[in-house]
Amino acid sequence: MNGTTLSLAGVAVALLITWANFRPWWKGTRDPKALVPYGSGWLLGALATICVGGLLGWGAAGIAGLTAGAGDTVVGKVVGTGAAQLASARMGALTPAGGVVVFLTLCAVILLYKASEKKDKRRIAGGVVSGAVMAALPGIAAALAWLPDTVNAIGAYGHALAGGGSL
Repeated sequence: MNGTTLSLAGVAVALLITWANFRPWWKGTRDPKALVPYGSGWLLGALATICVGGLLGWGAAGIAGLTAGAGDTVVGKVVGTGAAQLASARMGALTPAGGVVVFLTLCAVILLYKASEKKDKRRIAGGVVSGAVMAALPGIAAALAWLPDTVNAIGAYGHALAGGGSL
């Protein structure tokens, strides 16, 4: 994902999506369950940034590029400035067993999406977009460096339980 196009305006769009999802929760009951749709989408978007060579990685790079392009266009038209490009980074690498965990996460988010109401479906989609953009930022990627390791460890544990390795 190091070749991903990120811009300051695209990150602003991702932050706006995050704020639009977090603010109603903050002003409401603050029930943690209300964050599940957005959070699950965000996790999937973030995990997609480490899926190099797969459809999820391609999708995450495309989302980041579209968000950057749309943000740059809107900001350019509104205030008349040019694009402010940003560097991108990746959290780490997936093992084959970690890839299975990411695939199962994708399946879980798809099932959640299918079972959700319209408003929660938008929250899941918004989470995917903002997760794919924000997890590609070098500072956030560094802060989330534990995530690929955790996914890989869960996958290794499942692999060992299935008889393919040692605990």
